[in-house]
Amino acid sequence: MILYTDNSTDRYQLKEWERNALEKFEVKLTDKAKPFPCIPATIGFSKKQLRYGFADDPREPASIEQVAKMLKEFTHHSRTFGNYTSLIVFYKTPKDLRDSYKVEQFEQMFWQHLTNLSELDEVEWPRNIPKDPHNPIWEFCFHGEQYFMYCATPAHVNRQSRHFDCFMLAITPRWVLQEFSKKESFVRRIRSQVRKRLEKYDSTPIHPDLNSYGADDNFEWKQYFLRDEDTTISECPFHRFLGIAKKT
Repeated sequence: MILYTDNSTDRYQLKEWERNALEKFEVKLTDKAKPFPCIPATIGFSKKQLRYGFADDPREPASIEQVAKMLKEFTHHSRTFGNYTSLIVFYKTPKDLRDSYKVEQFEQMFWQHLTNLSELDEVEWPRNIPKDPHNPIWEFCFHGEQYFMYCATPAHVNRQSRHFDCFMLAITPRWVLQEFSKKESFVRRIRSQVRKRLEKYDSTPIHPDLNSYGADDNFEWKQYFLRDEDTTISECPFHRFLGIAKKT
C-alpha cells in the first residue's frame, strides 16, 4: 500500500514534513472555533475514511508519477473506504517554493500536473464523459473513474478555504458525491451550511464559479483551482495543454 490511513500512533513512522502536514490538516478540519466549510470533508476525516499520499516537490517530474500510482491504487480500493472518502495528496513544499510562488504560478503548476497525470493514465477516457472541458458534463477522469479535484496552496490568503501550508490536492470520486446527493433535503441543508461557513471562513466573497455538477452554466474545471480573488481564466488550461500535446 502506498496510501496512508491516518493513525496518530503511527505518525512517528512518517518523515517530519509528512507528519507536520497531517497534523496541520487535522487542526484545519477539527477547528471548532473556525469550522472548515466543506462539511463532507470533516465527516470523512472524523470517520477515518480519508486516505493520504505524500509526493515530492511538485517542481520535480517524479512527483507526478508518484501521484499517478497513488490515484491508481485509490481507484482500485476507494469503494471499500466508505461513502465520504477522498484521496488527500500532500506535496513536499520547500521554503523557497512557499515564499516565491504566487497563486497564479501554483495555478499553472496545478494544471500542468493534471495534464501530465492524464498522460500517465493507463485506461481510456470514459465514453460517457466528453473530452472538452467546456462541456458542463466534463470532469477529470483517471483509471476509468470520474473525479472532482480541489487544490490548496500556501499562497492563498483571502480565500483561506483554499489555503494550506504545502501544495495539496483533495481528489473525490464522483460516486461519493452521487451517494451524498441522494438525500435531497439533507443535501440542501448541508449546502446552505457550507455557504454560511464559507462566508465566515474567507475574507473574500464566495467565488462565482462555485456551482452544481451538470447544470448548464456549470464548469467543473473552474472550481478545481479558485484564485484568491474572483477572477477566472477564460479557457481551461487542461484543454490548452492537451491541444499542445496533440500537435507535438
